[in-house]
Amino acid sequence: MANRNNIWANLDWLTIFLYTLLVFLGWINIYAAVYNEEHSSILDMSQRYGKQLIWIIAAFVIAAALVIIDSRAYVSFAYLLYGLVIILLIGVLLFGQEIKGSKSWFQIGGFAIQPAEFAKFTTALALAKFCSSYNFKLSQWKSISVIGMIILLPVMLIFLQNDTGSALVFVVFALVLYREGLPGIFLFFGVLMAVVFILTLVLSSAETIIILAIVSLVVHYFLRQQPVEIIKAISICLLTFGIVWFIDHSFSLDSNLNRLLFYASVPAAILFAAYSYRKGLNHSLIIIGIYITLVIMTFSVDYVFNEVMEPHQKSRIEELLGIKSDPLGVGYNVNQSKIAIGSGGFAGKGFLNGTQTKFNFVPEQSTDFIFCTVGEEWGFLGSATIILLFVGLLIRLIFMAERQRSVFTRVYGYSVASILFFHFAINIGMTVGLGPVIGIPLPFFSYGGSSLWSFTILLFIFLRLDSSRIEKLSY
Repeated sequence: MANRNNIWANLDWLTIFLYTLLVFLGWINIYAAVYNEEHSSILDMSQRYGKQLIWIIAAFVIAAALVIIDSRAYVSFAYLLYGLVIILLIGVLLFGQEIKGSKSWFQIGGFAIQPAEFAKFTTALALAKFCSSYNFKLSQWKSISVIGMIILLPVMLIFLQNDTGSALVFVVFALVLYREGLPGIFLFFGVLMAVVFILTLVLSSAETIIILAIVSLVVHYFLRQQPVEIIKAISICLLTFGIVWFIDHSFSLDSNLNRLLFYASVPAAILFAAYSYRKGLNHSLIIIGIYITLVIMTFSVDYVFNEVMEPHQKSRIEELLGIKSDPLGVGYNVNQSKIAIGSGGFAGKGFLNGTQTKFNFVPEQSTDFIFCTVGEEWGFLGSATIILLFVGLLIRLIFMAERQRSVFTRVYGYSVASILFFHFAINIGMTVGLGPVIGIPLPFFSYGGSSLWSFTILLFIFLRLDSSRIEKLSY
């Protein structure tokens, strides 16, 4: 039975145990990743493992302070905290230190602070505040517009810092909104856009358009079970393409197949949309709308890929998709990472016995690629254990979010789980070659004070809010 008057008794100690265990294991693996025989003491403050201990102690102090604060303060000051971090994100663009191509850091003495890390929990607080406001309805476009502004403002500022990895984390708020009633069509459409983006890079625009047309016709057939309508749709497509080709040939425009299909597919879709509207086929109009949007997107992919993305980002995507192979260049990190993890075998080489990490074959081995040390020294058993601990923490967070009486706490709880899941899945995915290298830390493991503090704050605000669940909150 929860005790209304004892904050500490109401805390979820299982979650705190998992957090503490992960932080401790992370510290041990940082020690192993950058071990220096001349500085063998794990308490040596001149080394990364010594500095990480300072971050850990500070994180525990921050966690205790967050628990003591009245839970209602997080609701009251949600927008204020969000605004302060937005100011910091603007400030770092003007006065920040550029590190590894990203102007994302404030340099304070020998320490560097990254505001983008703290934008995650403040955006989660602001989103929870808005979603729990009076008369909030996710079905209204006004609400969706405000939510879009809350999420996209920090994303745009982080993109301007050239920190794509941190900016991409914010896509997970779509999962939170889906739990709160966002129509599944939005998530489905988002997945479709990602698939089309990949298809256009791997295939030609013409091939992608043909695939989209076939899929649209198949979906239409299964919804209507009317072969005549499919025949009419195909006839309209062929007729429109024939007209476009005739005009192009007559005026010697010499358009390639990609452009011919684009010029034909959009008018054909509009013609079939008019037919569907006259017949009252509302579901067909939705399919056609999605089809036209995706067709237009295929011709914007080249621009985004060639003009917007940085050269190293393009190279990483090409390496991941198998378009290009450069194991000694852009693919070096992932290639060495897979070698290190694979060399660990079933039980690993043993603590401090890793050779790939010990001789610096793996870049960023104490930060973004910290999981390589786990795989090499602890093998499959150690890697599986770490993954199970993270999965256990995520399941626990979802369980806690579902038991909330407060909309604010539920939304914030799902935000915590979603952010941690994204970092966990993408970081481990990129170390084993299953995801793009976008430079995001493994929660509680990767070296660095900003990430450890931000994840600690993110988690312990939720623990404090959860400890107040037995009270009848007004928010």
